[in-house]
Amino acid sequence: MELHRLRYFVTVVEEGSFTRAAARLRLAQPGLSAQIARLERELGQRLLDRAGRTVTPTEVGTAVLPYARAALAAAEAVRDTAAEFAGLLRGRVSLGLVPGAGIHLFDLAGLLADFHADHPGVEVALSEGGSEEMLTAVREGRLDLALAGLPGPGPLPGLRLRPVVDCPLVAAVAPGDPLVQVTGTGDGLPLTALRGRRLISLPRGTGVRGVLDGLCAEAGFTAEVGFEAAAPRMLARLAARGMGVAVLPALAPEVARELGVVTVPLAAAGARGRVALAWRTGTPPAPAARELLGRLREALPTPYGTTVGEPGSGRTPERMPGPVPEPMYGPVSEPSPVPEPMYGPVSEPSPVPAPVPAPSRTPRAATGDGPRAEESGQERR
Repeated sequence: MELHRLRYFVTVVEEGSFTRAAARLRLAQPGLSAQIARLERELGQRLLDRAGRTVTPTEVGTAVLPYARAALAAAEAVRDTAAEFAGLLRGRVSLGLVPGAGIHLFDLAGLLADFHADHPGVEVALSEGGSEEMLTAVREGRLDLALAGLPGPGPLPGLRLRPVVDCPLVAAVAPGDPLVQVTGTGDGLPLTALRGRRLISLPRGTGVRGVLDGLCAEAGFTAEVGFEAAAPRMLARLAARGMGVAVLPALAPEVARELGVVTVPLAAAGARGRVALAWRTGTPPAPAARELLGRLREALPTPYGTTVGEPGSGRTPERMPGPVPEPMYGPVSEPSPVPEPMYGPVSEPSPVPAPVPAPSRTPRAATGDGPRAEESGQERR
């Protein structure tokens, strides 16, 4: 049975006329009538009543009509699916990265090499930039995906987020700085202790800078940033020379000693450096972007200290009981869910106690193509 004859039959029924159906199908009317007659001979039944001014389906035609429509819909779905995969082979995907993420967080070069081997026709455009700018580009559709720093713990409108890094922020100062002796009622440095101090920070538009500006504003003052640098190690080196107080993701003790600084944790619940994989909500990713997104979610580490909900459950990550996550800028001695140090290892790593897992919650592996568990949306990963 030819699909085009089923299409002709359905069109004649919808138009109620061979003349109008022929015009819609851009066929000559005699040719259309001949094709319908062939279909009727094949089935051994008359499908259309041509006696009146309007062509109507016969009893058999009425019974056959829904199956003809279903067959045409199934054929269209086959074409759409094939076209989707053809689009993947010829597609383009744009990925934004915070500087250094493709080296220190995971093996981006290896992942892209494997992706290209499987889909050689896909063009992948990489760019590095400020987190705020990249998140805006994803929201506006100028980037398909971005690995970017987050300005705070809450959800970001229009974006799904899969957390990758979640570590404390610290104040790094030269040995002997008065801040080393300042303690609050808790175990960290009150934000008010930074009032009036010259600060050293990542540039505007980065996630850590957004967190710092927001925390200072909540504490009732404006952050007085005197020096900016794109590399956290440079921030620490400036602080070691007495140029100010560097606010940056936590350093391992070995790294802090190497850089010549003393670090003091900040006594604020939101004082954390976060990096996440982001993509847009509301619009399904194009085939190429969806394929690369799935591979990135499987390759990227899951930050220790989060628990996960079921995909699509809408739950936000919760803190797990147990040790504080490892500093972002320092090595660990045993394999763990903690991300690798973002800015390189030191020569002599020291042993770190293994994290104590939660009794009833464990991170899930990334599977499938829908929202993941660690994603907040803040959709879950």
